[in-house]
Amino acid sequence: MPSYRPPADVARAARRGLQIRAAQTPSNRAGTAVGLARARQLSNRQPVSLDTVRRMLSFFARHGASPGSAAAHRDRPTSKAAQAWLLWGGNAGRRWAARIQADQDE
Repeated sequence: MPSYRPPADVARAARRGLQIRAAQTPSNRAGTAVGLARARQLSNRQPVSLDTVRRMLSFFARHGASPGSAAAHRDRPTSKAAQAWLLWGGNAGRRWAARIQADQDE
């Protein structure tokens, strides 16, 4: 099965999500164990499987566009939704995963 190395912009988003999360009080920290593992993997630019790319797409589909919108980040950049979105690679991660899936569909 192929693997895909996350691009720098995806790694930056995940790293930013980890940084924001670390600066929060425990009650305002987002991220499940899976989300945190994904953020570490993406921020370190470790290769991910096609199955993981599909999980990323599933996350983005479940959580919609609003957490990643410019307005959401401007108005509540430390919200749990914004943190979680970044942990999965943010808008850059969604675009990257969608490109990979589109290539698979061809």
